[in-house]
Amino acid sequence: MPYWQKIVAVLTVGWIVIWIYRTVLTPIYPIISDYFGGATDSQLGSISSFYFLGYVMMQIPSGMLVDKFGKKTILIPGFILFGLGTIIVAMANVLPVLFLGSVFAGLGCGTFYGVAYSLTAEYVPSNKRSLATAIVNSGTAVGSGLGLVSSSYFVGTGILPWQSLIWMTAGLIAIMTVVFAKVIKKEQMKPVEQKTKVQEAQLAEKGSTIKQLFRPHMIAAYVLYFSTLYAYYLIDTWLPNFLETERQFEGTAIGLVSSLVFFAAIPGALVFSRLADQIPHKKVPIIIALELMAATMLFIMVGTANQTVTIVGIIAYGFFGKLAVEPIIISWLSQFAPRKSIATTYGVFNFFGMTASVIVPSLTGTISDITGSKVYAFYLAIGIILVGTLIFSLVNKFAKAPTESY
Repeated sequence: MPYWQKIVAVLTVGWIVIWIYRTVLTPIYPIISDYFGGATDSQLGSISSFYFLGYVMMQIPSGMLVDKFGKKTILIPGFILFGLGTIIVAMANVLPVLFLGSVFAGLGCGTFYGVAYSLTAEYVPSNKRSLATAIVNSGTAVGSGLGLVSSSYFVGTGILPWQSLIWMTAGLIAIMTVVFAKVIKKEQMKPVEQKTKVQEAQLAEKGSTIKQLFRPHMIAAYVLYFSTLYAYYLIDTWLPNFLETERQFEGTAIGLVSSLVFFAAIPGALVFSRLADQIPHKKVPIIIALELMAATMLFIMVGTANQTVTIVGIIAYGFFGKLAVEPIIISWLSQFAPRKSIATTYGVFNFFGMTASVIVPSLTGTISDITGSKVYAFYLAIGIILVGTLIFSLVNKFAKAPTESY
């Protein structure tokens, strides 16, 4: 097996483990609330917000560290920290301790994104990059589905306490740490030069990189990614609870129906990524069309009380939504990324996008506490998608793309 295929395989499994952790608690918020003495929706949403706070805080530093010290050198300690945070969550008896564990888990996971997509950018052939990225991203769908279904069944029906699945996740994290250590090659990093002229050249290069990172097309990508992830993490953290409390789904059906978003995303991601690889000059129209379709399907999903229509909307959103469009955005973005700072570029990109994941869980909980419904939070997400897509469209229509090679 070529090395790039091994990379795709282990990164896919890495995302599976990360997303099992991210979703395993969301279908059982009422059980978590009871365990901690009646936590409010805002407090429950803060569990995810604290995790994503740690995750976002690590994005830019980890990208810079990866570019300086190498991917493997940063990824292994990151996953060890992820495991430590998971153990703290499993042992928590009060919410502040659970929040602390969530932050540590987020900090550890924060090293993965820059490593994953700098590895695919470096080793995957360019004509297979969108498809390979989609395959790696499919791990998020599989992990999400496994987390949602397993917690709904084992914890929701009383077979296991909620801590058991967290301990199992910690075991998976330990296994993946060993796999990364064995499969990912350690890079030979160049020694740091001490000469003044070299340092000056490096400073000049960093200044040039910063300018490149904030070109209009890059900023448009950051805005679009934020709007895409805002809706996605609203679904990730609150859809199971929404289905239970406002659409009368019950028991294991909550996890199964919620997981349809993620399972429907796998064929969508593969189909549209393959299409984008075949007609690379059409990536921008494909991105815009997918964003508009996702917003439409999200509106259908929450705008009805009919369970069948809700399920259709969930499946359609998964097919056209974040996991379908993200590989194309990442592939499109690579043409603007400074070649010597690829991990930093993706770190900055993910930092701005993932700020949505910090905001949306607790903000949605607050909206729910105030209004008694989460429908208004979903409508807000739809509006954010439309605004982000409009900005991305206008920039790509009127701003001149850079022509120099990085």
